[in-house]
Amino acid sequence: MNTERVGVTAEGTPVHRWTLERAGTRLRLLTYGGVVQSVEVPDRDGTVDNVALGFPDVEGYLGSRGPYFGALVGRYANRIAGAAFTLDGTTHRLARNDGPNSLHGGERGFDRRVWDAEPDGDHGVRLSRISPDGEEGFPGRLDVSATYALEADGALRIDYRAVTDAPTPVNLTNHTYWNLSGAGSGSATGHELRIAAGRITPVDGAALPTGELTPVDGTRFDFREPRPVGLGYDHNFVLDAPGRAGEPPAAELYDPVSGRVLTVTTTEPGMQLYTGDHFDGKPYGPGAGIALETQHFPDSPNRPAFPSTVLRPGEVYVSTTTYGFGVR
Repeated sequence: MNTERVGVTAEGTPVHRWTLERAGTRLRLLTYGGVVQSVEVPDRDGTVDNVALGFPDVEGYLGSRGPYFGALVGRYANRIAGAAFTLDGTTHRLARNDGPNSLHGGERGFDRRVWDAEPDGDHGVRLSRISPDGEEGFPGRLDVSATYALEADGALRIDYRAVTDAPTPVNLTNHTYWNLSGAGSGSATGHELRIAAGRITPVDGAALPTGELTPVDGTRFDFREPRPVGLGYDHNFVLDAPGRAGEPPAAELYDPVSGRVLTVTTTEPGMQLYTGDHFDGKPYGPGAGIALETQHFPDSPNRPAFPSTVLRPGEVYVSTTTYGFGVR
C-alpha cells in the first residue's frame, strides 16, 4: 500500500492517490470523489490491463461534469423527482442538476468533494467526511465513510457507513464503468451479462420511476440467463436476493475476448444498469463501459412503496458491495 499527492483542487486542497495490491489486483483510489481511478487484473493469458474507465490524471476529474467515472456517489445516488421530497411533514428543496430533478447528490455531491483518508488494515483505505446539514439541500449532519479493501482473493470490497443527527435520505453507490477488454479498447456491449433480477422499476420519459415493479419476462430486461448487453439501458433492476448468504452473485459480467469475469455481490435491493449511451468520445465513445450501480431504488423519498432510504438519529446506515475478478 502506498499514497502520493497527485494534484490540488481550485480551493487549494491536496488530492492523494492510494494504491493497493493483492492477489493479482491493483487498485488506484483518489481522495477526490472517492474515485476508483483504475483496477488492473489479468486476463486468461495472464496479461494485466486496467478494466475501469477513468482519466489518466486528477485534472480530468476536477474539470469534469460528466459521467461520474469511478466516483463515490451521494448523498443520494440516482434521481429524486422535482429535486424535492417531504419527510416528517417538512418539504426539502434540493439542488437541480438533471433538468428539474436532482441526480447523484446534486451540483456538488460526494463525487466532487475531497475525502479524508487513512489505512484500514494492510489492504484497505477508509475514506470519511462530514456532510453538513443543508448540503445540496439535504437535512441533517451526516458522518459518512467508505472503506475500500482488497480481499485475499483480489476482490474489491466497499463498506459504506453513515450516521446522522436528523432524519435524512441516504443512498450511496460506486459509479465505476467496467470494460473487461481494457479501458479504451472500444465498446463493452459485446460483454455477456447476467443479473439476478426478475423485475425492474420502469421509468417515464424523464428517466423517473413510474412506481411500478414490472416483470422482465419476455423483455429486453431479462438478464436472468447470460446474454450480450447492448446500448439503451439506464434502468434499476430489483434484485431477487440481495445480501443473502449462499445465493448466487447479483450480477456477472463476462468478456469472451479476454476471458475476464466480474461478479458483483451486494446487500442493496437494486442495481442500476447504465451502458454509457451518452458518452461523447472525450475520452470514450458510447458503450465503452458498463456501470452496475448497487443501490436503493431511484426516487424512493417520493415513493413510499419502495424500500425506505430514510436514516434517523440513533440508526446506522451500512451497505456492502464486493466486486470479484476471475477468468474463464
